[in-house]
Amino acid sequence: MNPTRRNLLKTLAAGSAAATLAPWPGFAQSAYPTRPVRVIVPYAAGGGTDFFARLVFGAMGEKLGQQFVIENKPGAGTNIGADTVARAEPDGYTLLLGDTATFATNRTLYRKLSFDPYKDFTPISLTGRFALVLLVNTNRLPVKSVQDLMAEAKKNPGKINYATPGLGSPFHLATELLGQGAGIKLTHVPYRGAAPAVQDLVAGQVDMMFIDFATARSQLSGPVQAIAVASPKEFAGLPGVPPVAADQPGFEAWAWQGFVAPAGTPPELVAKLNDTYRSVIGNAEIRDKLIGAGIDVLQSSPAEMSAYMQEEGAKWEKVIRTANITLE
Repeated sequence: MNPTRRNLLKTLAAGSAAATLAPWPGFAQSAYPTRPVRVIVPYAAGGGTDFFARLVFGAMGEKLGQQFVIENKPGAGTNIGADTVARAEPDGYTLLLGDTATFATNRTLYRKLSFDPYKDFTPISLTGRFALVLLVNTNRLPVKSVQDLMAEAKKNPGKINYATPGLGSPFHLATELLGQGAGIKLTHVPYRGAAPAVQDLVAGQVDMMFIDFATARSQLSGPVQAIAVASPKEFAGLPGVPPVAADQPGFEAWAWQGFVAPAGTPPELVAKLNDTYRSVIGNAEIRDKLIGAGIDVLQSSPAEMSAYMQEEGAKWEKVIRTANITLE
């Protein structure tokens, strides 16, 4: 990890200083919000992003005295929801809780995109990231480490297959990053969602997959074993499971999220939303619920989020173009 990235990520963990942003001058005079605020979640109800939105933005609404209405707009890899916000009035009443796809990878994955994540949004804060875990079905693939995996793949190019919840997902790109870095060829088996992919891994239909920690921890029994995590260091939730970086230096991959407003949103509204978010995640009960759901809670300044979006965009653009991955 380069020094800039390391320093940036050090500032993001919410547990370090959950409410350190100084009050913005003029908060007392600002009436915002005077009516309900729409929060677009570009996924169906019931998932991890939706859970986060309803818990955190619900608490933000209570703090600000207006309801934050969660509106689920799934489809096109988050692009439908993102487009809605990109076209909205920059008045602070329409927000987007997007993720790695929205802000970093879709700009390269899709041939045509109706919005520019760098130009059409005003970042407010990073909100969370999800540790990725490399699972293997040891009945099909008898390896105990990434080093074993790389050795097996080099002996039998293309023989090892891996499941993902879909083409271009963070789990797909993490595996491409692994293969490119190790110089090995793996065979991709995309599914329509995480559930059927995990089911086939457990059933022994596929060899391996990256999946988020919240899903992985419920599958660790019998032949399904975690051999590595995609975080740069050992992940607290899986003590004893080494990082991929132990065998492939510099490897790091997360599924992450953050919230934005349309470009042109007044700075005082952005600051008020950022301050309120920090205050809410400083609540121990809320933070514990998020951590219990497998979310590594983050906070950032708008500038830090902007820098992270662009850094992640550049990183994954190289992986996507090397693998020649495109989506319509």
